[in-house]
Amino acid sequence: MSQDSLLSLRGLKVHFPLPSRGLFTESGAVHAVDGISIEVKRGTTFGIVGESGSGKSTAALAVMRLVPITAGEVWLGDKNITELKGGDLLAMRRKVQIIFQDPYSSLNPRMRAGQIVREPMDLMKVGDPATRGDRVAELFERVGLRPEQQALFPHQFSGGQRQRIGVARALASQPELVVCDEPVSALDVAIQAQILNLLRQLQDEFNLTYLFISHDLGVVQYVCDEIAVMYLGEVVEQADRISLFTRPLHPYTWTLLSAVPSAKTKGRTRRIHLQGDPPSPIDLPPGCRFAARCPFAEAQCHTARPPLREIGGPGHKVACHLVSETGVAPHQALEGKL
Repeated sequence: MSQDSLLSLRGLKVHFPLPSRGLFTESGAVHAVDGISIEVKRGTTFGIVGESGSGKSTAALAVMRLVPITAGEVWLGDKNITELKGGDLLAMRRKVQIIFQDPYSSLNPRMRAGQIVREPMDLMKVGDPATRGDRVAELFERVGLRPEQQALFPHQFSGGQRQRIGVARALASQPELVVCDEPVSALDVAIQAQILNLLRQLQDEFNLTYLFISHDLGVVQYVCDEIAVMYLGEVVEQADRISLFTRPLHPYTWTLLSAVPSAKTKGRTRRIHLQGDPPSPIDLPPGCRFAARCPFAEAQCHTARPPLREIGGPGHKVACHLVSETGVAPHQALEGKL
């Protein structure tokens, strides 16, 4: 891992075993995350996008050590955190915090807002107990809440305000990495923009690194520096924001971008509708997992699994047999006709 990288996932797999359906029947497993490798540079925002069921949130929970890791490694700086336990795991949690998707269910309804933000400091023994109250007040101010609102309960706040409490709670332990698991998807569009602007502002103030999970490419385009596109547990394309939005190489990325108004260019004006459903994550096909829905699939796509290879520029990776070594995508010939 390079010196400027904070987070590294190396062949990460998260499989959820299923109960056996009979005495002589082998139990299967849900392949939620199936061998992804990414690196997140310090002070940047790395986005993971994909449909529901692609494995993006499971990958985030694996980084937090909130789900069991089947194989692979998770590195935070120069430390392998994959198998940490007890006090070592608690120490790691000071450095990695999470902002959950739903601000309505992620806050304890029986605790006052100030207690919610202070709780991580008390559990992880962050700072002097005598100064923790001042730290809570400071965090309330930084996220745009008034000091007197510390005495209120979660139900007395709006959705956007509750998410601001969630942001303050995530910052309480002074983390290096903040996992943002769809942090604005449950909010109105106008409030989404406010929270996204707040996250960017806090990133600059505290030199934070974000792992940003989302299904909304419009949001990802606004906040992320680098993006990985996941499909059925695998990364199918990875690139910096500009490269991904101006020159998508994988047919799946191409179809996703066709639904984003801000991503539509002269050569991409119509939404592309995929046919069929994704394969079962329990019984995966031998070849490309997108082949059954891909309008360009050939025979090899159904039998051989495409490797994730660097094509078309430094850091631009794609897992597709049909993308040429010079970076010509299979959908390129169609773009001018759509």
